[in-house]
Amino acid sequence: MPVIQKTYEMNAAPEEVFEALVNPDLIQHWSGDEAKMSAQVGADFSLWGGQMFGKNLEVVKNKKLVQEWSYDQWLSPSKVTFTLKAKGKNTIIELLHEDVPEKSLNSISDGWDAYYLGAMQEMFEEAKS
Repeated sequence: MPVIQKTYEMNAAPEEVFEALVNPDLIQHWSGDEAKMSAQVGADFSLWGGQMFGKNLEVVKNKKLVQEWSYDQWLSPSKVTFTLKAKGKNTIIELLHEDVPEKSLNSISDGWDAYYLGAMQEMFEEAKS
């Protein structure tokens, strides 16, 4: 199954970026849609009104978040890993999305930029300007 790897630089500290990944109020702010999320291992989550859903597999506060992701039309879940690294006052997020269904590869890859980490990046840029 295909893999998506991307790197994003956020204009925020790792603590702020981690919070934006796990706090449902912040997720609603940058995504513009309903979110259920927590920072607990084993916790279920849902995004975009339940279209995306899954479970937290590993949580290392301010450093790493590993999740099992499913989508309405997928036969089996994929695995998403966010790794956070400080870079001065900013944070580098390394995204690894494994087991992406072939038919969804381009739309999911574009979605990371347009609706997820790209949207979070914009939120932090606006907050600092």
